[in-house]
Amino acid sequence: MRHRMRGRKFGRKTGPRIALKRNLLKSLILHRRVRTTLAKAKEYRRFAEKLITLAREPSLAKIRRAAQILGNDKAVVKVLFHEIAPLFRDEKFPGGWRPGGYTRILKLQRPRLGDAAPVAILELVGESERRKAVHEQKKAEELAKASPKKKRAARKKKGAPKEEAEAEKAGAAD
Repeated sequence: MRHRMRGRKFGRKTGPRIALKRNLLKSLILHRRVRTTLAKAKEYRRFAEKLITLAREPSLAKIRRAAQILGNDKAVVKVLFHEIAPLFRDEKFPGGWRPGGYTRILKLQRPRLGDAAPVAILELVGESERRKAVHEQKKAEELAKASPKKKRAARKKKGAPKEEAEAEKAGAAD
């Protein structure tokens, strides 16, 4: 009977399984999103949530505990405590912190080629919105650098009002 036996084994022995956990959590912390199988995403989401909760209020003991879990990688621990944890400070909630739910699992439509395993993205909450904002900002910068012809074409595509186009023409004529 499997009473009180938590966790998945993924067909690996203990050492490789621990290495898998460390590497997946490090990648999640550094890149803020990881593409993996659905089973791994569900399993390691628990550990990611606990790590972020641990990092909310830094102390020497908590930093050492996080370092132990992440394989003594000081750079990753620093990112966790100084970049990731502050993202979840929210004054709407009592205590000033979001009460859990720091990660999200997005199921991808297509299974993995080769073994047809269901694939998912494990990401930090708010990461999709941040990536969209960065993409929009890059687009705007490219448009600002573009020639006037490209600007007009982009405006036509977007359906910008004529007043803005006239104002820009007047500005270009000056």
